[in-house]
Amino acid sequence: MAQGSIKQQKRNTGSHIILIIWSLIVIFPLWVMVINSFKDRLSIYQNPFGLPKKWHIGNYGEVLGNGEFLIYFRNTFIVVILSLLILLIVGSLASYALASWRSRGSRIIYFFCIAGMMLPIKIASIRILELIRAIGLLNTFWSLVPIYIAMGIPIAIFILTEFIRQIPYELSEAAIIDGAGRFQVFSFVIVPLLRPALATVAIYNLVPFWNDLWFPLIFISDDRSKTLLLGVTRLFGQYQTDWSKVLAVLTLSAIPVIALYLAMSKQFIQGLTAGAVKG
Repeated sequence: MAQGSIKQQKRNTGSHIILIIWSLIVIFPLWVMVINSFKDRLSIYQNPFGLPKKWHIGNYGEVLGNGEFLIYFRNTFIVVILSLLILLIVGSLASYALASWRSRGSRIIYFFCIAGMMLPIKIASIRILELIRAIGLLNTFWSLVPIYIAMGIPIAIFILTEFIRQIPYELSEAAIIDGAGRFQVFSFVIVPLLRPALATVAIYNLVPFWNDLWFPLIFISDDRSKTLLLGVTRLFGQYQTDWSKVLAVLTLSAIPVIALYLAMSKQFIQGLTAGAVKG
């Protein structure tokens, strides 16, 4: 009994050491980005990993005082939040339909949808550009919304469908017996139980949506419609780059992602571990 406890303790110790090392690897680039955002350009080259001798808070003041940064932030915020909302609504409705419709046809549609996880959407960039031009959204940040929804649908259907299938059918059956329609069952029975999975889908897609540079670079040239990361490229000059401002912008752009993760971390972990342990 004691020997088994010692082995378990050793395994736990090993797991904690691995997690600590991994955490340091992940945190180190963030540390470098944040501390260098408080330095001047020369100090970044002289001592890129140490604390600044003089804290240049003015880097953030210049960035926030620039109206263009606020416009880029607003554009990115609108695009990402709208894309996530539509993605969660469409993905949950489609997943509920696929989970409830148990037939060969539903399986074919399901595998067709998740096949998108294996095909990067960027390989169709030229054709997508033609479609965006055809529907009149070129050179506006609205052009990114349908692209991001298409990017997120496969993983959303994959996660949500499997989660819904684990919900006991007796709950839906009881609601139907009480006179509830399909949409009422979905709204009042399925959605409340689906929150951990919805949080998982939201956080999983938040980072690639927020950090995307590829499609804004292709679709948008108007300064008023640029997203945050596309706007950052204006700080890169041909002969020199103002790294202090670049890192200040990147630090500010990371805050919403970190804040959302911290706010939804509990739901996110529940969604990842759902079904991992069965009694």
